[in-house]
Amino acid sequence: MQINEEARAELYNEVNGLSDEELNKKPADDKWSIKQVMEHLFLMEGAITKAIINQLENGDEVNADPKPIEATTNRGIKVDAPDYATPNDDFATLDELKLKLTATHQGLIKVEETVDEKELEAKGFPHPLFGQISLMQWIPFVAYHEKRHILQIKEVKEKLGL
Repeated sequence: MQINEEARAELYNEVNGLSDEELNKKPADDKWSIKQVMEHLFLMEGAITKAIINQLENGDEVNADPKPIEATTNRGIKVDAPDYATPNDDFATLDELKLKLTATHQGLIKVEETVDEKELEAKGFPHPLFGQISLMQWIPFVAYHEKRHILQIKEVKEKLGL
């Protein structure tokens, strides 16, 4: 979870000090605002945590080979967000976003702290690009996914002149 903690600290470092108006401003009609990126992050973290729990309870052993999940940070490869992790256009404050991010993060931490590593290694579920990923690798995947979107937040800030 260390990489997850590092990614979250980096995320907050990028958004702290921005006004709620700046967070909700889109750089273009077809681009996400920083608020939408943050919403996507807690939607994904929550969905991945639920999927891990579901696979622990109901999944088969897949014994997936390790995948190069670090490649997730490559913004040159475009991946469309799944419907369940697509943010809305509603206005949100930084405090609201941080509360939701904290809640999903605590859920992931609880799984990591309470589940036997052997079970996390044996079971998994597929990623659209990497294929079958072990539950153990899904935990740091969340961090690499977050790092990918921290780069996106930096791009949005640059486009907005922040």
